[in-house]
Amino acid sequence: MEKAKANTKRCKGCYYCVKACPKEAITVSDEVNLKGYAVIKIDEEKCIACGMCYTVCPDYVFELV
Repeated sequence: MEKAKANTKRCKGCYYCVKACPKEAITVSDEVNLKGYAVIKIDEEKCIACGMCYTVCPDYVFELV
């Protein structure tokens, strides 16, 4: 089964993915990347691999695997 995976090194904290996720599987984490942005995390149990996060992300953070 496909799931979304995130490369949080690329995340710039726009959180479009958080708003776009129909299952609320993406949330803002307490983790900060090297660029200083609070990054997202994916709840793999909730993720249905719909691709909405991939579609809205301007920084190519996501891939479906």
